[in-house]
Amino acid sequence: MINKITDKTHLNNGVDMPWLGFGVFQIKDGQPVEQAVKTALGVGYRSIDTAAVYKNERGVGKAIRESGVSRDEIFLTTKLWNEDQRQHRVQAAFDESLKRLGVDYVDLYLVHWPVKDHYQNTWPEMEQIYNSGRAKAIGVSNFMVHHLDDILPGCDVVPATNQIEFHPHLVQPELLEHCEKYDIRVEAWSPLMKGEVVNISVIQGLAEKYGKTPAQITLRWDVQHGVVTIPKSELAERIAENAGIFDFELDQEDMGLLDRLDQGKRIGPDPDNFNF
Repeated sequence: MINKITDKTHLNNGVDMPWLGFGVFQIKDGQPVEQAVKTALGVGYRSIDTAAVYKNERGVGKAIRESGVSRDEIFLTTKLWNEDQRQHRVQAAFDESLKRLGVDYVDLYLVHWPVKDHYQNTWPEMEQIYNSGRAKAIGVSNFMVHHLDDILPGCDVVPATNQIEFHPHLVQPELLEHCEKYDIRVEAWSPLMKGEVVNISVIQGLAEKYGKTPAQITLRWDVQHGVVTIPKSELAERIAENAGIFDFELDQEDMGLLDRLDQGKRIGPDPDNFNF
């Protein structure tokens, strides 16, 4: 049982990654993101997820340095942006992220989106970064089954993770099964559906049954599915609430109730049809 915030999953290259991370999407650089990251680290989170396109890497790095938590205790993720793929700037973009973060390595570097006509050529460059030791693990984000199948036959390093939109209305069982086949750890972004899980009656009922909040029920469902989860919030009480998922376990019947909420419904962009 996953029963404490420091519990980790073993990635396919032997690196350990916390089951629960803290996401910083849409949190402004400077004081807002610095305070949020320091709050999360103070609560006990040890995984921080950012990206070049979030434009808050500097603040994330500053917060980590000032947090009092040693760098080697923190699992730090950032991501390669789409335009850097198009301009064949993979190595340069990675160097720039390290500089903004003020670190000499990251724990996980992700291809943010499968940019058409580019992601296949991007992956060998990601492997070079991995082989340099400056990214302890490399992975992808928003890759569907066919995107994975485009890179897997020729890759030397199998992606360690695939960060995807995953929540009760978008379970993507075929993609989960495909990732499991290749020992690729699935990671959930937008796990709380931008807060909409609080309005789902089934989740409300389970929250009452377990004496937890709808958010906690949903995040617990994630990790029991073997899915790493990275909720975000700027509110200290919510940051703490989202971490309160390690003192209970959903039974299999209730896991099934949540699984059956799947509608194949996205709240974010379609990985096969995006224009950024």
